[in-house]
Amino acid sequence: MKDNTNYFDVNKATWNKKVAIHAQSDMYNLEAFKNGKSSLMPYELKALGKVEGKSLLHLQCHFGQDTLSWSRMGAKCVGVDLSDEGVNLAKQLNEELQLDAEFVCCNVLDTSKHISDTFDIVFTSYGTIGWLPDLKPWAKMISERLKVGGTFYIVEFHPIAWMFDYVDGESKMKYHYSQDEVIYEEYKGTYANQDSEMVSKEYGWNHGLGEVVNSLIEAGLQIEYLNEYDESPYDVFSNLIKTESGMYKMENQLYPMIFEIKATKI
Repeated sequence: MKDNTNYFDVNKATWNKKVAIHAQSDMYNLEAFKNGKSSLMPYELKALGKVEGKSLLHLQCHFGQDTLSWSRMGAKCVGVDLSDEGVNLAKQLNEELQLDAEFVCCNVLDTSKHISDTFDIVFTSYGTIGWLPDLKPWAKMISERLKVGGTFYIVEFHPIAWMFDYVDGESKMKYHYSQDEVIYEEYKGTYANQDSEMVSKEYGWNHGLGEVVNSLIEAGLQIEYLNEYDESPYDVFSNLIKTESGMYKMENQLYPMIFEIKATKI
C-alpha cells in the first residue's frame, strides 16, 4: 500500500492555518452560529430528520459547527478531524455553548483506532472524500462504527465538479472523473476567504460515483438512495448565481453540483 503520510501532513498543516481564517469569515458566520443559527443545510436536515436521542459520528468535522448543530438538535455527537487547531476550536465552542459533543483529532481513516463506540448515524458532508486516496478503508471504517440498522449519510460536491481547475478563477477541465493519481494545488486564499494571503497547499484525489457506491456496498451497507442536484448550498465555484431558494447554480448548468447517498448497515 502506498504511503500517503506526507500528503496528509501537508494537508493537515494547511487546514490548521485555515481554521483561524474560516472562524472569522462571513461564510462560517461564527457570531450568528453562537447566537443559535444552525450551520446545517436543507439536504442533510431533510435526510436525517429528527436526531434527538440518537448517537452521531461526524467525520471530517472542521471546527465542529455542524457537529454542534446536530448536538443542539438533541443528538449525542462525536466529531473527528485531522486538524488539531480545528478540534481545539470545536472543543472551545462546545464548552462555550454548554453542549455535550466530543471531538477527536485523527486522520479519518484511523477513526476506529481512536473510537470504539458504534453509532446510530455516521455523517459527512461537503468537501470530504477528495482528501482520501482510497475509499475502501473509509467505507470499512464507516461500517465498523455503525450499529446494525444504523444510517450513513453523505452529501458532497459532485465528482464532475472536481474535473476542473478553478485556481485562476476560470473553470478549465483538467482532471479525470475518477483519478487515482494525486492532484496537487497551491494557491492564495481559501474557499471561505479568497482574499486571504494564506497559501493553501493541498493534495487530493478524485472519486467517481461508482467508486463511492461500490465501496459502501462492499463494506456491508445497503444503499437507500443516490440523488444528484443542480444547486449547491455554498458559493465555492467560479461564477455561480444565487437562486430564489438561497442556493447557488451555474449560469449554464450542464452537470450536477451535489450528490447525496443514504445507506443502512445490514
